[in-house]
Amino acid sequence: MVVFETDRLKLRQMDENDEDNLMRIFSDPIAMQYYPSTKTKEQAQSWIKWNLKNYENNDVGLWICELKENGAYVGQCGIVPQIVNEQQEMEVGYLFVREFWGRGLATEAARASRDFGFTKLGLPRLISMIYKPNLPSIKVAERIGMTFEKETLIKNRETLIYSICK
Repeated sequence: MVVFETDRLKLRQMDENDEDNLMRIFSDPIAMQYYPSTKTKEQAQSWIKWNLKNYENNDVGLWICELKENGAYVGQCGIVPQIVNEQQEMEVGYLFVREFWGRGLATEAARASRDFGFTKLGLPRLISMIYKPNLPSIKVAERIGMTFEKETLIKNRETLIYSICK
């Protein structure tokens, strides 16, 4: 199911058939360098189930990003509930296939996800949780209007919280 479109992208709900798409990112050590490790196919299936549960329980989740021109899978982006310092927050998250880096697609998808959160869901605030060394993700957060709020430990990792209010 298509959730929304941007100029170049179609964002749709993830489904059980997206394991191979996700593995294009999850098995790439460079694309996963800011995560604790790459992921297995079993972990990709768990990721899919987590997102399906988020769609059902929260009307949000990470969505599959495909190019409108040819349907090519380029990554995932969306809004997911997270716990930060014992408080629930809604996070704009993004993770893209390395061959599509540097084209502004993550920024385009993140900006559209931000707008969806504010206009369609009526959320008053959104965050991005970024592992401190991940400069490319910091740049995406800043491009969509987020500003640095604080540094905290999440799963024993130095994590920067960027935020934006409606």
